[in-house]
Amino acid sequence: MTDRLQHYIDGRWVDSAEPRTLPVIDPSTEEPIGRIALGGTKDVDAAVAAARRAFESYARTTREERLALLRAIVAEYQKRYAELSKTISQEMGAPAWLSNAAQAATGLGHLNEAIRILESYEFEQLRGTTLIRREPVGVCGFITPWNWPVNQIMCKVAPALAAGCTMVLKPTEIAPFNAILLAEIFHAAGVPAGVFNLVNGDGPGVGAAISAHPDIDLVSFTGSTRAGILVAKAAAETVKRVTQELGGKSANVILEDADLAAAVGGGTMGCMMNSGQSCNAPTRMLVPEALHDQAVQIAKAVAGGIKVGGAFGEGTRIGPVVSQQQWDKIQRLIQKGIDEGATLVTGGPGRPDGLTKGYFVKPTVFANVRNEMTIAREEIFGPVLSILPYRNEQEAIRIANDTPYGLAAYVSSGDLERARRVARQLRAGQVSVNGAPPDFTAPFGGFKQSGNGREWGIFGFEEFLEVKAVMGWEAK
Repeated sequence: MTDRLQHYIDGRWVDSAEPRTLPVIDPSTEEPIGRIALGGTKDVDAAVAAARRAFESYARTTREERLALLRAIVAEYQKRYAELSKTISQEMGAPAWLSNAAQAATGLGHLNEAIRILESYEFEQLRGTTLIRREPVGVCGFITPWNWPVNQIMCKVAPALAAGCTMVLKPTEIAPFNAILLAEIFHAAGVPAGVFNLVNGDGPGVGAAISAHPDIDLVSFTGSTRAGILVAKAAAETVKRVTQELGGKSANVILEDADLAAAVGGGTMGCMMNSGQSCNAPTRMLVPEALHDQAVQIAKAVAGGIKVGGAFGEGTRIGPVVSQQQWDKIQRLIQKGIDEGATLVTGGPGRPDGLTKGYFVKPTVFANVRNEMTIAREEIFGPVLSILPYRNEQEAIRIANDTPYGLAAYVSSGDLERARRVARQLRAGQVSVNGAPPDFTAPFGGFKQSGNGREWGIFGFEEFLEVKAVMGWEAK
């Protein structure tokens, strides 16, 4: 058991203003592994005040000083890498191999990208007699989720530090220990007091206070669309900048000239990875009507071969989903798919055979799905794939875009120019062609109800900068 009953404020670990605790549950066992303190408005006020004080000096640091700080963080991060990886697996259920290869690795990826950008970024440009100057936006409030916890923290914190901002982080209360480790890493690296602050807590107690706080200049939220709307409403009273990375229901358009085995197999694994708990997961697989049955058999074989087990189990490919609440929601939606007439190909309700405890979900594939069905409309956030047949390319594009979301999309074709043509017509913030891997330099964010603003790379970096015009900088 690990009890971490303090917040990190102004360079110190401090007690909550009003002591309350919350257990942290291992989703592989359903057993508590520790407790955290639940903060509140007073803790947020103290953290914001510290960040506001620190901003005056930190915003004036030089490029070289911030680069040295980021490199020191990288060094400390590498020392604690194995501990971070293990912690992520234990508290949110990612298999050990995934935590090590991807979950923890993303933190280093975002740090190194922030360093690369900062090394050469032009903060000032002269246009005629006017100087265009980019300055740090100020005090930032970060509210982050549990599904890729370190990724979502570091893709905000790293560019904010590089830009010269100070910040208050509310990590998820479901998987919070990785964020506490990050606070220790920042402290050891010499992040000045007040520049980074961490207040643990839930949405109503801490998230709402951050969103509405008059001394926070920007709030960056990653989570559900429903919660993102609440954040935006709370932030509107103080006209602060709001960036949001929200839900998704990503289409995977497989054209008839694609390598069907590779495209369907890769798409199925992409949907199931991280137990389906990725906002950009390719959960709607669109296949030509004539190839539907063949695609279904490929997906069935792939999903049926996935080993589900505890995060540290030998050979585990996907672990549990994160909580009882998530498990219940996924089970409800699987049953909804059956009730609405989709063809259950493999998986289905209940836990996989042999697993009687833990929030485990069967890798599930539905075929003959229509886009108006609930399983094609709602974000399930579990290992559930819907296969939708289409008649022609234009119908595939129409179905792909017929969603309130627009975070990501995927397209596969043996003709690269055709894939590019389809990609241009998909209403999503990020489109992957023929299985292209993630790119830390590419902007990440969505159209429509998938949010606003962008993270990752230079686009994410510039979210933390204000633009100032100084007229008359040069004499005429």
